[in-house]
Amino acid sequence: MSRLEQHSTLAKLYALQLEVFPEHEDFLSRRIANSSDEHLVELEHLAQVIARIGEGKLETIARDYAWLTNEMLEEEYYFRRHGTYRLSTFEEAERTVYANAEFMQKYMNGVLFSHLWWGNHSRVIIHFHREFLSRIKQGAHHLEVGPGHGLLLYLAANSPRTGSVTGWDVSATSLRDTRHALEAMGVHKPVTLEAHNIVDAPSGKFDSLTFSEVLEHLEQPRDALKTLRSLLNDGGKIFVHAPVNSPAPDHIYLFREPEEIVEMVRDAGFAIDETVNFPGMDASLERARKLKLTISTIVVGTAI
Repeated sequence: MSRLEQHSTLAKLYALQLEVFPEHEDFLSRRIANSSDEHLVELEHLAQVIARIGEGKLETIARDYAWLTNEMLEEEYYFRRHGTYRLSTFEEAERTVYANAEFMQKYMNGVLFSHLWWGNHSRVIIHFHREFLSRIKQGAHHLEVGPGHGLLLYLAANSPRTGSVTGWDVSATSLRDTRHALEAMGVHKPVTLEAHNIVDAPSGKFDSLTFSEVLEHLEQPRDALKTLRSLLNDGGKIFVHAPVNSPAPDHIYLFREPEEIVEMVRDAGFAIDETVNFPGMDASLERARKLKLTISTIVVGTAI
């Protein structure tokens, strides 16, 4: 039995992806070959969660992942030619991406499978689960801003260390999708979902906070981080995840080095506990910096 065949759900999704996107075989085979046995166990658990979210539409999601890959390549070509992202304002992203319901559905579907097939994406989730959640205070009141598909919110809700779990998003539609995903995955405690814009966020105090893949969608990420600091109790923990040199259809703020993210978090009122970088394409960090490849950067901070 091959290493992949030992993980039935992962193997099923792998075969489905190749069925609709055979051009991706070299990439996916390297993905599996470069994964440790321990990482494959984690991917199997993630595959089981994603299969529950996508039940009844997994082939569509696999096709949308193939579509997203081509969209990302177009953005990469633009980035390489011009050294910037295609978009620079939220208004542009709203007009060209967020207001296009068909585009957004395909985009979100594709991103869901990217958490399996892109090593930097899956490693962020695993680090959040293994490391961050194990360090927050017992009984923490936990908030995630911009929960998307709800994978990190699901892990927080199932953590024995969280006392309550809340998710905020500016879009009622996104929150509805998050609720559907949480119900499909099954959570061990109630999750409160509310529509809020963090620019005028309500007062509240939390003990831990997740802000993953949101900074790059904002024109003023520094202001957002300062607002998040005001939502945390002193000593509260924040998990910030943002990509460096990562062109995408709706990315508007370009981080060129991981240190820029670290500096923003520190300036917002946090002591830096940890910085972790996961380069894309299984590249070394040195190579990713030199060639300006995507780096998924995690910054964990303590509110001071």
